[in-house]
Amino acid sequence: MVTFKPAVEDAWQTDLESHADFDGWQYLSSATGGSPDDADKTRPLVYFGSFQDLLGRDRKTGLIKAKNEWVHTTNWDLVIFDEYHFGAWRESAKELFEGEDEKVKQKELAAEYNDGLVAFDEELDELGNDEDDFLPITTRAYLYLSGTPFKALATGEFIEEQIFNWTYTDEQRAKAEYAVAHPNDWNPYGALPEMRLFTYHMPDELIAVANQGEFDEFDLNEFFEAKGIGADAEFTHKTDVQKWLDLIRGAHLPTQVDAMRMGTRPPFPYSDVRLLPYLQHSFWFLPNVAACEAMANLLAEKQNVFWHDYQVLVVAGPGAGIGLDALPPVRAAISDGHDTKTITLSCGKLTTGVTVKQWSSILMLRNLNSPETYFQAAFRVQSPWSIKNPDGDNPSAEAVLKPVCFVFDFAPTRALRQIADYGAGLSPETPNPEQAVEELVKFLPVLAYDGSNMTQVDAGGILDIAMSGTSATLLARKWESAILVNVDNDTLRKIMNNPDALNAVMNIEGFRALGNDIFETVVNRSDAVKKAKKEKGEDITPAEKKELTAEEKEYKSKRKQIQEKLVKFATRIPAFMYLTDFRENTLQDGITKLEPGLFRTVTGLTVEDFHLLVNLGVFNATHMNQAVFSFRRYEDSSLSYTGIESHKGLRHYGLYDTVVAVDDDAIA
Repeated sequence: MVTFKPAVEDAWQTDLESHADFDGWQYLSSATGGSPDDADKTRPLVYFGSFQDLLGRDRKTGLIKAKNEWVHTTNWDLVIFDEYHFGAWRESAKELFEGEDEKVKQKELAAEYNDGLVAFDEELDELGNDEDDFLPITTRAYLYLSGTPFKALATGEFIEEQIFNWTYTDEQRAKAEYAVAHPNDWNPYGALPEMRLFTYHMPDELIAVANQGEFDEFDLNEFFEAKGIGADAEFTHKTDVQKWLDLIRGAHLPTQVDAMRMGTRPPFPYSDVRLLPYLQHSFWFLPNVAACEAMANLLAEKQNVFWHDYQVLVVAGPGAGIGLDALPPVRAAISDGHDTKTITLSCGKLTTGVTVKQWSSILMLRNLNSPETYFQAAFRVQSPWSIKNPDGDNPSAEAVLKPVCFVFDFAPTRALRQIADYGAGLSPETPNPEQAVEELVKFLPVLAYDGSNMTQVDAGGILDIAMSGTSATLLARKWESAILVNVDNDTLRKIMNNPDALNAVMNIEGFRALGNDIFETVVNRSDAVKKAKKEKGEDITPAEKKELTAEEKEYKSKRKQIQEKLVKFATRIPAFMYLTDFRENTLQDGITKLEPGLFRTVTGLTVEDFHLLVNLGVFNATHMNQAVFSFRRYEDSSLSYTGIESHKGLRHYGLYDTVVAVDDDAIA
């Protein structure tokens, strides 16, 4: 067994010595000590060594090291190259440690792959040379192992019959099929958790702090930029990072207000009771050492009482140890994982070749460009956590403590682009990229929060988002969202007190069936119920409480009907946008000045009526801008993919009541 990553030896030895198929086998390495001469010649032997050691030469003689001569003179049945894609992966691995200072980065890479890498660069050439020349070991066969073989698969380095795949998808499929075929038996794949990816579109006020890129993406590195060291480390956008901390535990006020309008609470990581058990021990992947230390300082501040229940571990910088030396303090803090709560902050350490079974979730809080590095880090949380024979009376029993694990990402377009690349990379021979991604997301569900709804995204949607920043499904949900309209009592009173506005609303499809008095009913009954509850307080009788509850249900039902009719009207607006040719004008101008006749034909409402309702605040201009922008961008991306330019020389997108430059998505 030959590898460039000596740190994986512990896992290889443990697996070999614990697997039933290898009973009686011998395991040797330079770390285990002992001489190969002591090996039992009658029993199978596995020897583990690093490229650096086995290829290393004696400095004085230039010959193979004397201690390794036996390896080169033995006729081996099989030589296994672990992490054979080293040449490509080593470059990608540097991305994981970009947040560390240069000295620590070099030490981390050296610890990950051991010293002496440069000397073998030319010879290695990603194993492009003949193996017998490259590694003078006699063998009957070679086996190449890789968890990220994208380059080799894509370049055709191996012919089809030489390739055997066993991926995350295969593992999860085997788990599901075994459960069906053997419902009452121990499932050998049962402890392998299913991974789920949750992506979150951040609120506009936070995106504005750090937005850039083709799709106006949330730049994680910019958002979590920090300065200083140790106790003096502080975020550049500290107030906004504090809002983000409030957001992920469900305490961000604007998001709470939107949730009240929608009638549903979005599943943010530290607020949803279904997710909290998997956040008892989490890994937060930040941009650099300063960000890790700034986060630890912020979590410890007085206002963040919620976070004081968690032991925060800063695994970054020279003080945290190099390579696997950073692991013992983490394991000591977590202990058995049942009575402790931890947050591990890192900007690269412990993201490769490390198993901490209690980690059940990772928060991606930094930019990662390649799918190899993204999933190398993400799969840290996919290691099994279970107890064999928990009751002590059944060796076949297993209590699975981590059936699922989670990746939380706050840069949705980037995250789903990684999924698309990862799925395509594992199946480069698949002619349709959607099929490749579809196979992956069967067992890696992707849920995207677009600011109002949490929606499961299918393979087509993932490719749409990777290409245009949104998908048809998410786009449709934006135009069906209750946050596009306001139906609070103040807004309803404005409609009631304005005869023209009331007549305008009655012209919207479906409102006449509800009757003119529906607004008065909702406002008066809701006010009456609030007043009665306030006056009665704790003295309210069961009968009175039952009566008030019935009235409350009735007015809430009617308010919901008003909301649904207004949202239904809003869904007509995309049809108008599709038909109008005025792309650089605001939608408001398009409706009121340029094509009022077309607007009335499509929506059934006159320009004057619509303008009046907008002025009364019936339609939410901020969310309308977001929805219009998503529509414009998606429409143009869909057409440009086919080589068609929707409107030649288009320089700006007209939103609802403002204009955005196409080049930099800056509000003009």
